[in-house]
Amino acid sequence: MFLIIHHFVYSHVSIPFFNTILNPSFLFICYFNYHAVSLHKKNIVAEYPSVLLENAVNEFAKLPGIGRKTALRLVLHLLKQDEVDVEHFATALLRLKKEVHYCKVCHNISDTEVCEICSMPQRDASLICVVENIKDVMAIENTRQYKGLYHVLGGIISPMDGIGPSDLEIDSLVQRVINNDIAEIIMALPTTMEGDTTAYYIYKKLKPYQVRITVIARGVAVGNDLEYTDEITLGKSILNRVVFEG
Repeated sequence: MFLIIHHFVYSHVSIPFFNTILNPSFLFICYFNYHAVSLHKKNIVAEYPSVLLENAVNEFAKLPGIGRKTALRLVLHLLKQDEVDVEHFATALLRLKKEVHYCKVCHNISDTEVCEICSMPQRDASLICVVENIKDVMAIENTRQYKGLYHVLGGIISPMDGIGPSDLEIDSLVQRVINNDIAEIIMALPTTMEGDTTAYYIYKKLKPYQVRITVIARGVAVGNDLEYTDEITLGKSILNRVVFEG
């Protein structure tokens, strides 16, 4: 209370207002409200009955698209499972993080140094489909319309996000074109400003090597990620690809 009075004195408040805060009734109300709030806080039940439960919910809530309610539902589901099942779940995640590889050729996820797609002799090694991320590889594979290889950039050029060409696997793509007999590069990047910028940059980098550069047909809606495009539309977009005009 002394701090309140001290603050108002040195703030040059009006005398009537200063007299108000010194009024016994006013002081009693402040005292009563302070202790009422303190008592209320003491009686509040914690949001979670267990610190361990709260910690688990916090970790699940860090996942994209997972809110705290969904995280709580997932954690409570795990609590109902057998201990062996939970151990298998935890072990799978740990092994994924420790043992997963990125293909040294195309940068797709793999259990070995070279992914299964790059290792298949029946794939057309003269075709390379350039995609933003691993999910795009999975989406295109599900169409069963593409028989070539891939190159995963690991993102797209986005100055707003601080992502430049040097942050992507563009130089390694150029090296693949130089070191291999590549007939065609297919751009399957997002139909956004960032995606188009990335495609144009790659086009300029590959132009000296006289390789055919195409882009999937614009059947994929502008701004859509490939993973959200239905398989039939995506498959037709790949088959009906057109020459890239820089």
